[in-house]
Amino acid sequence: MRVWIDADACPKAAKDLIVKFALKRKLEVVMVAGQPQIKPAFACVRLIVVPSGMDAADDYLVDNAEPGELVICSDVPLADRLIKKGVAALDPRGREFDERNMGERLAVRNLFTELREQGQVGGGQAPYGEREKQAFANALDRILGRLSKR
Repeated sequence: MRVWIDADACPKAAKDLIVKFALKRKLEVVMVAGQPQIKPAFACVRLIVVPSGMDAADDYLVDNAEPGELVICSDVPLADRLIKKGVAALDPRGREFDERNMGERLAVRNLFTELREQGQVGGGQAPYGEREKQAFANALDRILGRLSKR
């Protein structure tokens, strides 16, 4: 099984956790990025740098991830595309994307995009701390367990 990472937006601490899980469970990790990244020095990890362009990394992930695999991403529209294809999606803060929550997640994302464009709210997520790292590790373990049973 492969775990894909939308590497441009994924915190380093989350990438490190994914590699630990991959080494323990003998998984392949594919980091996809629109710009050069530092690749962990393990044979189970590959780095693919796609040509720059709007949504180039997202398109690569949707085209290459297969049902039964997992993609780590923060991008809600990307997650929606993956879920529709049967690919599991998890954000680096431990929140799983699925058919039941995609409508709500897209609506919230669109609302905040509009509010930011109008200058009514600031942008950016809270810092990635120990709480987020633990929530991600727990969700990653749960999802990988579920996917490996298929």
